[in-house]
Amino acid sequence: MRYPISTRLLLADDDPNILTAYVLFFASHGYDIRTAGDGAGALEEYRAWLPAVVVLDIQMPSMDGWAVAREIRHQQSDPFPVLVAISALSSPSEQAESIKSGFDHHFVKPADLRVVLAAIAHHSHTP
Repeated sequence: MRYPISTRLLLADDDPNILTAYVLFFASHGYDIRTAGDGAGALEEYRAWLPAVVVLDIQMPSMDGWAVAREIRHQQSDPFPVLVAISALSSPSEQAESIKSGFDHHFVKPADLRVVLAAIAHHSHTP
């Protein structure tokens, strides 16, 4: 299944191996990708590029994914980006904190990226 070509997707994770795997997967589905290795870098890249989709780890240096999501939701963007957490945090309270922080979805590592892709497509703002 192919998804809209040139949809901007920002990926942020402090594990370079996971980040590489995500890039390979999402690029193969036509996404235009930029990456960040920490929360502050993710927020900086978001502000400079305004991607339609942002996939964040929660536990990252400099700024956690929850703080990044809250900052993104406070931006005056139209349309708002789809925010997806992919994290090792798995308790119901941690997942609830993700939704409270502004994420549309919280997936637990190791996430099935096909399911993540389907969730993103469901929220896609592109025709």
